Amino acid sequence: MGKASKDKRDIYYRKAKEEGWRARSAFKLLQIDEEFDIFRGVKRAVDLCAAPGSWSQVLSRKLYVPAKSSPESRDGDLPLIVAIDLQPMAPIDGVIQVQGDITNARTAEVVIKHFDGCKADLVVCDGAPDVTGLHDMDEFVQSQLILAALTIVTHVLRVGGKFVAKIFRGKDTSLLYSQLKLFFPNVTFAKPKSSRNSSIEAFAVCENYSPPEGFNQKDLYHLLEKVGTPCGSDNLDCSSGWLEGANKVYIPFLACGDLNGYDSDRSYPLPSSVNGSSYQSLDPVQPPIAPPYKTAIELKKASSHEYLRGATSKVQPLAEAFRLVLENRRNTFTTLLPTRHKNLMGDDAPFPLEPKPLPISLSFLGVIEPTSELYMKDIIGFS
Repeated sequence: MGKASKDKRDIYYRKAKEEGWRARSAFKLLQIDEEFDIFRGVKRAVDLCAAPGSWSQVLSRKLYVPAKSSPESRDGDLPLIVAIDLQPMAPIDGVIQVQGDITNARTAEVVIKHFDGCKADLVVCDGAPDVTGLHDMDEFVQSQLILAALTIVTHVLRVGGKFVAKIFRGKDTSLLYSQLKLFFPNVTFAKPKSSRNSSIEAFAVCENYSPPEGFNQKDLYHLLEKVGTPCGSDNLDCSSGWLEGANKVYIPFLACGDLNGYDSDRSYPLPSSVNGSSYQSLDPVQPPIAPPYKTAIELKKASSHEYLRGATSKVQPLAEAFRLVLENRRNTFTTLLPTRHKNLMGDDAPFPLEPKPLPISLSFLGVIEPTSELYMKDIIGFS
């Protein structure tokens, strides 16, 4: 898919480049904020799985930049934003970058150190694994990532704070909802307008962090496992009891963003230039610095070049044979057929068909460029 074609088919991708966002996902967080006002009163924020940095950009523009431009602002009062990812990313104004693992307790200690011993008001996480297309598998892996994010949330989020995380909707969504409800009284699953309807993604918006009384971070997974066995038994057959009867959970699900706004699944015509020139697609705002798939792409390119070199050596004899066939048919038309015609009709009888030259390229075989004119009759085939 070319750049212009992608701009036409994905309006939010185009708008992201026009407005300086590193990825279209920035609009998802903006639309969540429109509905839930998650940035109100936030002085310290953490972005988990931050690369390439679009959500960190939103945090910077919504929190840091307005405070910095205020005439009453002081350096000590500016909001603090920490972005965490295993991969490095380009700098963002007002964002402290930490390259680390969100499942490691030391990463949480580094975050709190940057906050001068205080805890965060808001934690966001837009991380997701590479999808396989098997929805049950994708949902399971994504839920494990959310629980890993919840691990660091219990270390760095203050009581009363907010947590926003990407989820994949599926048959076990109710279980995830019940697990989040252990720590947040208010949990809503939201679908931003910029998220494609064809995608199973949504976002868990968790408000008013309130861990259970006497909660110890070391007991997190043991506590979460109990949610899967509401009947109070260790029997695995009871692990889905929360799906039925009095244990059944109804999840509040909300569409957010302007419902009359752009449709993420619709194609929009490209804007025409003021001076009448053709549309010029913009480059991405910030390509990844060290993407994890870089090595895979290089290996794929190398193998493709090797394959083409081998394929060329195999196609050349075929192309030469094809050229000889066409040359033979041309000779048949220009020599043999007129001779037969004259033998039948006499020497003075004109041949009814005159060859009309037509340039034919053999370049579709990958190795021969058009060097001579072949005849239309060569393609029809006379014998």
